[in-house]
Amino acid sequence: MDDSKSGLSRRESLGLGASVLATAATSGLFATEAGATSRRHSSSRGIDFVSRIDFANPQWNRDTYARIDGELDVTKQKVSRITGKVYGVRDNEKVRPLFKMDGFSVVRTLRLPDGNWRRVLKEVVFYRDLATGRIMESWRNPYTDEDVRVVPIANDPFNYDIRDTKPQPPSYGGLNRDTRPPEPFLLDWSEGPDGTLILETGIDLFYPAALQPSQWPRESAGTFNRVSEHFLFFVKRADIENRRLTALPVTGSWSRITPWLPWMLMGQAPGFINYFASFATMTNGIADLPDDLVAAARAINPGYLEAPTEDYGPSLSSLEHYAREQRPAPVPAGWSPPQPPPPPQLPPMPPRGG
Repeated sequence: MDDSKSGLSRRESLGLGASVLATAATSGLFATEAGATSRRHSSSRGIDFVSRIDFANPQWNRDTYARIDGELDVTKQKVSRITGKVYGVRDNEKVRPLFKMDGFSVVRTLRLPDGNWRRVLKEVVFYRDLATGRIMESWRNPYTDEDVRVVPIANDPFNYDIRDTKPQPPSYGGLNRDTRPPEPFLLDWSEGPDGTLILETGIDLFYPAALQPSQWPRESAGTFNRVSEHFLFFVKRADIENRRLTALPVTGSWSRITPWLPWMLMGQAPGFINYFASFATMTNGIADLPDDLVAAARAINPGYLEAPTEDYGPSLSSLEHYAREQRPAPVPAGWSPPQPPPPPQLPPMPPRGG
């Protein structure tokens, strides 16, 4: 059983429309139709869920998020793709684009005995060259002028409960011990154009790093991980209320602030990484993904093309997986983490007045 069973987050990824912790309560801007009450509806396969829009109903929020995040029909899987760019942020210089990112998730949703849901997911993300778009195996680090081996994100699994109460933060194998008091699962919705609803979710974490500098001097950005992820989901009202849709077509955006990626070999250099990406449901599943992306995932493990059919764990981010699966890089004699450039000199200010 996954040791972060009650966690809801992306993760390293992505949820790709999925791995997030919904922290904001409903704003109360919207009301159900006069005299209307939320009702449970069954799909054509007899799957019971709430489809009538009711922002103040934890069960509606739970079931709608489960349909956004995955597929309630356990005989099917939902495939989502995420694409974007990864930026380096340091003092005294412009934010710098480093490479592109391209990945996907496969997710299945299991019904729990108490009526809540268990999301089970695998996800992979690869890095592409900014100029050519090719998936990279090595990369020239502009901060260190060194060729480094690229390590893609490959999370199997990243599972969590979707309940009518807000989840606990992910534990990442027991590293994160933050907890929260129980609250109803109410999400941060707003009205969009043309009959759409916009869902905003996010999580901000600060927890002990699996990659400690004493053991990983070149890979570790420090003794703690500071990670923030924020999502925007765009979904049609009509789709939410459509009883036949056990999975909702979704587009959205994702951003993540995270330490330097371990394989960049930046050590405790000042600065951090920022991801900016968009994601969307793949209507035809794996068939809608680029051939090179599918081939790259298959080369890691063909199982990344198929969502889990049962619950297992633990559920870890790519930072914890790196600590389990990789080895510390050799430390060259005289090596030290790269430093940002000195602050630029301001030009002389013009005299005041006439």
